[in-house]
Amino acid sequence: MPDRTSRVSARLDPRGPRFAAVLTTLVLLLVLVTGSGLLLAGQAVVFALGAVLGLRWSPYGWLYRRVVRPRIGPPQDLEDETPPRFAQAVGLGFAAVGTVGYLSGVTWLGIAASAAALAAAFLNAVFGYCLGCEAYLLAIRGRARLSQG
Repeated sequence: MPDRTSRVSARLDPRGPRFAAVLTTLVLLLVLVTGSGLLLAGQAVVFALGAVLGLRWSPYGWLYRRVVRPRIGPPQDLEDETPPRFAQAVGLGFAAVGTVGYLSGVTWLGIAASAAALAAAFLNAVFGYCLGCEAYLLAIRGRARLSQG
């Protein structure tokens, strides 16, 4: 069985996740304005596709590759796809909880989960700061410390 730490992960254009964060921010704002659990469920599907298949194959990643990137040219550098995929999984968790909240009538839960996801998406969209990516890196460092000690 191959060692998971030696696996080579996909590389991606770092502008793509930021573009996706802009779209996610807009969708989550609309969710909070309308209280639509169905719209949040749609965003959860987008997060799931990004987490499972990779960001390139999510709807927002596809849109970035087909429409935006041809107009702005290739990136100067590529980054590891693993932390942003982890961030998509975290977003999926918040979107799933929020969807359950809205659709079950526990509106405060839908609002709270949507607002938390919105805060993270907004930080990435505006400042390029990915909370989920940072959480991933902290988890990796913590796991390395545990294996050393």
